Amino acid sequence: MFRKIHQYLEAVTPERPPVLREMEEYAAEHGFPIVGPLVGRFLYQMAITIKAKRICELGSGFGYSAFWFSLAMRSRGSILMIDLDKRNKRRAFDYFKRAGLESQIEFRVGDALKILKKTDGLFDIVFNDIDKDGYPETIDAVAARLKKTGLFITDNLIWSGRVCDKNPDGTTKAIKEFTQRLYQDSRFFTTILPIRDGVSLAVRL
Repeated sequence: MFRKIHQYLEAVTPERPPVLREMEEYAAEHGFPIVGPLVGRFLYQMAITIKAKRICELGSGFGYSAFWFSLAMRSRGSILMIDLDKRNKRRAFDYFKRAGLESQIEFRVGDALKILKKTDGLFDIVFNDIDKDGYPETIDAVAARLKKTGLFITDNLIWSGRVCDKNPDGTTKAIKEFTQRLYQDSRFFTTILPIRDGVSLAVRL
């Protein structure tokens, strides 16, 4: 039933700009995980709702989620993108340049948490999509770099339903630990939305 609902929601989702469609096609062709249009539209809405001006992404891939944020902010904000693969940086800049959005982004290659900890200032939104085994470590790092009422958004918290397994593997255990810790953390007020693969929205208190 959940798969049918997901397919229905994707079917009724409006068409995306050509560059976004190209990014989706590339991801499908190469088996590259992206948040897709359902979560992309949610990210766009969150950026508009809080009038975000400074966003950080932990695990940007080739820039699909950042592209949605960038469309929402246009010229009034900036996005710090972080990813381990320098090839993703080149591909991201190509997409953003063709859309006329390259002036909004800074892309750093390296360990996302190490870079975040060394970055000055506070962010309006931190989007978390690093390797799932590292999820539990993100909470303290993000809390220190997120402004009051800022949003901490994390992808893949349903993990294709594996969070319900009786004998979860190590990666699934890390996701479940992250979820439990985030819910219990008094610095955040958290809700998990069953969009696509599960997205948490945590407000910094």
